[in-house]
Amino acid sequence: MKIIVRISRYCLNLVGISLFLLTVSCGGGANQKNTDTPTAGKIKVGVDDSYRLLIEAEVYTFEAMYKYTSIDTIFKTEADVINDFMNDSVPLIIVNRKLSDKQVAYLRERQYIPKTTKIAIDAIALIVNNENPDTSLFYSSVKEIFQGKITSWGQIDKKSKLKDIKVVFDNFKSGNPRYFKEKFGLDTFPSTCFAAKSNAEVISYVEKNKNAIGVISVNWISDPADTVSHNFLKRFKVVGIALEGDNDPGTKFYRPFPGYIAEGSYPFNRDVYCINRQSYTGLAHGFSSFIAGEKGQFIVLHSGLVPAAMPVRLVEIKH
Repeated sequence: MKIIVRISRYCLNLVGISLFLLTVSCGGGANQKNTDTPTAGKIKVGVDDSYRLLIEAEVYTFEAMYKYTSIDTIFKTEADVINDFMNDSVPLIIVNRKLSDKQVAYLRERQYIPKTTKIAIDAIALIVNNENPDTSLFYSSVKEIFQGKITSWGQIDKKSKLKDIKVVFDNFKSGNPRYFKEKFGLDTFPSTCFAAKSNAEVISYVEKNKNAIGVISVNWISDPADTVSHNFLKRFKVVGIALEGDNDPGTKFYRPFPGYIAEGSYPFNRDVYCINRQSYTGLAHGFSSFIAGEKGQFIVLHSGLVPAAMPVRLVEIKH
């Protein structure tokens, strides 16, 4: 079975027009020294490192279209990106969670009204060593691994020759461990979990360790046309996950492909947002509107994520 994502160009045009009208109609704040416009100037943008490949492609295209713009992307962990935003070090951030009510209230007290725009649907991928035969996991097994109830591969498959499970995150301050803490109601992770320093280091660790499970953003492996992403895919296997509650022997396991993310079959999905704190219609508005518009959304689709502003229809072709 092959899944194809089809998109309505008519709807895309409507989205692009609406975003343009929204951008040009936003009022500027009083006493602002506006040194940039939606299509000119320089700004810093804080980006969760999970979306490095996607945002590098977005910036490249945006700056090629608008030659008087300069986007300085700062890739950090989710926690550090949000801290920079709250401290007014960057006017625009790209992360996979909304600001908390407390954070929004703090900004409003300082006369900033953060504007949140959903730009994509992302997923978290679990990866294992190429020599690991266990490439399909029940949802309940994943939960018990993060709870510390399953600590060895033998508990998953009695015939397994592998030993103790080692779960590696990119960084404990990133959005990946936070996602699973919230997903499974965890206060802390068991001793089987530890953190590297980046998504790339997670991949390197899994490549060298047969017992490892790596936790990375799917953007690092989702674009088959990107040489970095394509080379990574040769170095490990992506785990398929069953739907929650489906523990039958003949159950279907879903990998984080765009079609399965779009229809919700893959269980570890999340939304990606641009959050802008500029009180005037500046470059932060222009760049976030570009990502949410037609050209930016096609880049999202090309990157292997699911566009947020595009109607998506799944078509199954049976051979």
